[in-house]
This record gives sequence, structure tokens and C-alpha cells, in this order.
Amino acid sequence: MGHPKFARPKYDTPTHPWKKGRIEEEHALKEQFGLKKVGGMKEIWKAKSKLRRWRQNAMKLIGRVDTSEGHFSREKDDLVESLYRRGLLGDGASLDDILQITVEHVLSRRLQSQVYYRGLASSMRQARQLVVHGHIGLGDQKMTVPSYIISRDDESILTYHHTSPLTDAGHPIRVEIDETRAAAEYGEGDYDDSPTEEFVAGIAEAVESAPEAEDTVVEGGDA
Repeated sequence: MGHPKFARPKYDTPTHPWKKGRIEEEHALKEQFGLKKVGGMKEIWKAKSKLRRWRQNAMKLIGRVDTSEGHFSREKDDLVESLYRRGLLGDGASLDDILQITVEHVLSRRLQSQVYYRGLASSMRQARQLVVHGHIGLGDQKMTVPSYIISRDDESILTYHHTSPLTDAGHPIRVEIDETRAAAEYGEGDYDDSPTEEFVAGIAEAVESAPEAEDTVVEGGDA
């Protein structure tokens, strides 16, 4: 059981510490979601442990013969509803949909990620900095924990905290954030993927020189 004064970790560490594929995958996730360079792996292990518990509960309920009534029905509804409130499942989701959730989905629901996705920061790293320094709030509540999981109800009240100078749209950091995101959006839509005249002419020439169906029949075979 352990000593009550010293809480046991609520996540599982990798069974093998030196697997190259897993290490490269976790480093990529750390860069993608702007996790700490030292200690960022722990955030990934926490997300994987949560995901593992949800999948185990879903598989246990899927293996039951009948979960349409009684205790197992309530347990199934509670699990699906819980993940729906966390923003990990959509309307009308089932137990099978829980098995499709990935660690990326879990990490994207963190406060740090949502601050970036909602345009309050120009990068994941800056989003973490704004959260830690007390510039982000949920309503009147100041939030300083980047790993806090945002629920669907929290999404509508996520903004700059009212005591933060960033509430002023003319603040230099706000202006820089808006300009950086505007430049990124312009760069995404600046690419023209419409076919050129040379491409169309090449396709037409290839069609004219292509053999007919009768020319491709193998002698002695069926057409």
C-alpha cells in the first residue's frame, strides 16, 4: 500500500528504457506539443497511462455478453460520457470509438495545446510560457498548470486572464502573436495546386498514345 505521506506515481514508465523507436516517437511528440525539454517524457507517460486505463475499461465492457442494462450499462454510459466531456469523443460515440483514441488526442486536450489552437499564442512553447506566468484564465480563475485537461465546457471561457496586460489588443506581444499567426495562415493558402497548361497537355498526349484495349489482350487468353 505504501506510506500515505508519499504518494505513488499515477503513471507507468516504459518497460524497456532504451528502445530506439519509442524514444524517437516520444521526442517527436515532445517537440510537437511543446513539452519541457527536461521532464517532458513524464507528460507523455501520464497521457499513455490514462489512455491505457480507458482502453482496458472499454475492452472489459466490450467483452461482456450484455451491457444494455444493469450495472454494466451504467458503467459504459459513464465511461463514454466522461470522455465526451473531455472532448475526446463525439456525439453518439460507442465503446469501439474509445479504442481509436490516440496519445496525440489526449495531449491535444491539455491547456497548453488549447491555448495555442485557439490563437492565444504563436507557438506551443509560447503557450506554455503564458500559462506558467499566469496570463491565461478560465473565466475568473487563473490557470498556471499547462497539463490541465480542458473540458468542453471550459473551451468557451478560455481566454487571457483579466489581470494580464495581454488583455490589451495593442500590447506588443499580442500584436506579434496576431502577425505571426496571420503570416502562417497566408503561407498555407498561398500554394496554388491547380493544374498547369503543360500538365494538361502532357496528359492529353499520354491518352492519345495509350494502346487500345484490344491491343493489350494476351494471345490465347480471354479478352
